[in-house]
Amino acid sequence: MWKHNGRTIREFKSWVDDSGITHPKNWHIWSVDEKAAAGLTEVVEETPPDSRLYTWSMGSDGKISKTARALADTGSGDNLVLGVKSNLKKEVKKQQGALLAQTDWAVVRKADKSTAIPSNIQTWRDAIRSKATDMETAITNAADTDAIAAMFLTFDIDGNKSGILYDWPELGD
Repeated sequence: MWKHNGRTIREFKSWVDDSGITHPKNWHIWSVDEKAAAGLTEVVEETPPDSRLYTWSMGSDGKISKTARALADTGSGDNLVLGVKSNLKKEVKKQQGALLAQTDWAVVRKADKSTAIPSNIQTWRDAIRSKATDMETAITNAADTDAIAAMFLTFDIDGNKSGILYDWPELGD
């Protein structure tokens, strides 16, 4: 993002400076010196935090102001507001249900025709349930927002993964 006397100047858009001069929409190809001579300053925006964990806003200087969301539920009854932990557990259950639904046909077939559930499917379904329990336990035991943030599945530059959340087992042959 670029600024000129407090105004945001967008790349690929022409703009008018304080002297009334209209600058072309390809101004972004100017050199650093040409941009500085025109009064342009680059504003490097900070990376926004995870909205599941924080409420945040960005100032005109590109800086982020953030506040951690409540981990625990607040209020009660009609005024109940789910906290981060409850929302994450809800998402785990939703994903678990969607994954298990992929092989529900085998369970229905067993109930309908007494046809055995293939062992790879049963093993996978059990692993899905076990993984969901592990995720929910980790969420419950998280001490703070940073602990929860560290649980999300991430991959480093070498492809190594870390984190437990949403790292579901694959269905094998």
